[in-house]
Amino acid sequence: MRSFFLGFALSLLAGSVALAQTPPATIVIHGGAGALAPGRYSPEEEAAYKAKLTEALDIGYSVLEDGGSALDAVEAAIVLLEDSPLFNAGKGAVFTREGKNELDASIMDGASLNAGAVAGVVKVKNPIRLARAVMENSEHVMFARDGAEEFAKQQGLETVKKKYFYTDKRWRAYKEALQAEKQKSDKESAMPAGFKYGTVGAVALDKNGNLAAGTSTGGMTLKRYGRVGDSPIIGAGVYADNKSCAVSSTGHGEYFMRLTIARDICAQVEYGGRSVEDAANDVIHNRLDALGGGGGVIALGADGSYAMVFNSKGMFRAVKSESGVVEVAIYGEAAK
Repeated sequence: MRSFFLGFALSLLAGSVALAQTPPATIVIHGGAGALAPGRYSPEEEAAYKAKLTEALDIGYSVLEDGGSALDAVEAAIVLLEDSPLFNAGKGAVFTREGKNELDASIMDGASLNAGAVAGVVKVKNPIRLARAVMENSEHVMFARDGAEEFAKQQGLETVKKKYFYTDKRWRAYKEALQAEKQKSDKESAMPAGFKYGTVGAVALDKNGNLAAGTSTGGMTLKRYGRVGDSPIIGAGVYADNKSCAVSSTGHGEYFMRLTIARDICAQVEYGGRSVEDAANDVIHNRLDALGGGGGVIALGADGSYAMVFNSKGMFRAVKSESGVVEVAIYGEAAK
């Protein structure tokens, strides 16, 4: 009888230890970085941004809370942000030099290292859904432009008329950017002083310990000739690996591609033994700074640790965790 109770006690202890070691379900999201200094937005605008970030956060977290996958949580959060005209992704996409909207997106599964991406789509309502379809329903990683549109049609994904992506706010910004460019000399930077790196993204850790990451964007205002930035590039705009972390980037894409920002952070965690926060700080505040690039990342470790790091004046960002953390912020202040 004593051996029975001893065995029972040991099994309870083992179960308690396993439970304690289970990382907390967590989701972190961003809505872009850039020149987001206090005063840029009115109190009403700030409230609108924070409300939408909170809504996306809650939708993604509810998936995790119900035992859903990190992939489902990432997709759900990003779809909501794509459907909002507030952010430069989906409905709120900026205009290219030709006055068009071209959308990019990517998603990655940390458990399998499977990934999917699309670039230059113009009729797909939610590019993040198409990126996931590429990952799960094709043998490829990336489709671009007409090929991506055809694949979306085959997958039965929702498409819209191009005018769906038009917003007065983005059109005014486009016209103002064209005018400002005409007044600049060849030696002056083409990047506006108040530039915002418009992108949305999410990283999540589910109750099974699996990580996922996704990123979606409308690109850069006045981008030329089918330009593609870092958002759909695996290792630059997005990366996820259960052995290390999940990352979604937002910034001047050319720099993020050169530095393979997302993969570098995960590599430092996996091979260098760094914390997620230390790795993200090194890549953004040392490597990216040294090259002259701007932007930020959200990163989430396999243990539930997270970082929201940027070298710009601000970054739309939020986190919610099973551990009780709930934070939403825009500027350089501590999230709250």
